[in-house]
Amino acid sequence: MSPLSVLLIVAAALAAAPLASAAAAASASASPNSEASDLLEKYGLPKGLVPDAVASYTFDETSGDFEIHLAGTCYARFGDHLVYYEKAIRGRLTSGKITGLSGIQAKKLFLWVSVSGIVAHPDHGTLEFQVGFISEELSVSLFDKVPSCGASAGAQLRGMAGVIRELGLLPVAEA
Repeated sequence: MSPLSVLLIVAAALAAAPLASAAAAASASASPNSEASDLLEKYGLPKGLVPDAVASYTFDETSGDFEIHLAGTCYARFGDHLVYYEKAIRGRLTSGKITGLSGIQAKKLFLWVSVSGIVAHPDHGTLEFQVGFISEELSVSLFDKVPSCGASAGAQLRGMAGVIRELGLLPVAEA
């Protein structure tokens, strides 16, 4: 084989390498939903804590800090619990626990409360959702499936109009 042939083969291999790594990166980033879900399961939490609208996420394995970006704000139901997700969800992930959580709110009675932490209790089959110094435990089975994101499932329940309508103080037209 001539030196020119060897040079052409090496050049072709080098040119193809960035294309192969770009294709691998595209396929790896093609499913940020499953990657985020897999990350939760790796840390002992159910995959259904994050909705199906993950656009991207970052995770620092050293500190456990994460940031999940959704395609937009959304609502999801877990049994009879309605949850609101902001476009960005942040927190710190450790084994069986998320602390410093922001970007998730749950509807309690007629108020929306910010969830600040989640702790798995595998021996009881529950997840503890922390709202400041108050917490509530729910069955982990509610979070087995990744929920679908809905834009309007709870939109009419947020804000003052939702509170007024739920309290029955004034009739409020549905949007």
